[in-house]
Amino acid sequence: MGSRYRFLAAAALAAFVGLSSTGVSAQQVARTSYPAPNAPDSYNSNDLVQSGHQFFGSASRGLALAVEEAVRRWGEPNGYILGQEASGAFFGGLRYGEGKLFTRNAGERRVFWQGPTLGFDVGGDGARTMMLVYNLPAMNALYKRFVGINGSAYLVGGFGISAAAADEMVVVPIRTGVGARLGVNMGYLKFTPEPTWNPF
Repeated sequence: MGSRYRFLAAAALAAFVGLSSTGVSAQQVARTSYPAPNAPDSYNSNDLVQSGHQFFGSASRGLALAVEEAVRRWGEPNGYILGQEASGAFFGGLRYGEGKLFTRNAGERRVFWQGPTLGFDVGGDGARTMMLVYNLPAMNALYKRFVGINGSAYLVGGFGISAAAADEMVVVPIRTGVGARLGVNMGYLKFTPEPTWNPF
């Protein structure tokens, strides 16, 4: 088992070294134009909280706080994902998830995501996840790598929030409880239309 963990750690570290020259800063994302409030194809805080409550199974005040904070920082998304994921880490690790993407104009579609993680954390977890998606021009545009935004990981009301960007799009995962694991939120997410074991 020790050699397996060392391999995962080395693979994740290599991925981050390769991404270091193309990392996305919070300042760069701040220049991205988000949907205007009450845009016909966007979701406001009430829409997201209501959908999230049904999915997470409780009318959690923490969820409302997390969603409101995400909307305050990044605006109203024009899509969101509800799903589940599992991850494991020994300083370097992997994350896998699946869920459904919801949009107002293009309907719904099942999506999958994978990616390496790196941070000061050891262990494994599973979590329900809501991901807010910004500036999604078309369903197929989601199928790429989203690199973590520096300094975007924090906790609000027991929910972990982070952000990752690709081109003009931003994805903001909101994870419950232990699933937040901000220690390993450095990394990228690769979205695919079909499940795959390849996180890179």
